[in-house]
Amino acid sequence: MAKSNKAHEIFQPTPDDRLLIEEFKLNPIGHHSADLQRLLNRLRGAPMADKHCLIVVDPNREWQLARTTGIRGKPVKLLKQRFTNLVDAEWHVFKLRWKDLTGETLQ
Repeated sequence: MAKSNKAHEIFQPTPDDRLLIEEFKLNPIGHHSADLQRLLNRLRGAPMADKHCLIVVDPNREWQLARTTGIRGKPVKLLKQRFTNLVDAEWHVFKLRWKDLTGETLQ
């Protein structure tokens, strides 16, 4: 379980934020609208301890899910899940970070 951060615990997504979920799902890689970029900055700006991330296993072919330690110089913690599709991998990390930020599970 991710460590608690009061600034992120109080985040309550708006109905407009919820529309951005579908925008990300349709286009997780590349340029995003200003509103989606704002939301991604919020998700990516969470504290470094226990944040989900992707590690390249085989460039452009395979990615592995990991969690950051939050300690400079300490390696990430590799998790078992691997992906052969970057779109699927990015969507998975988005859902995990959304849950960490809001407590809500996305399908």
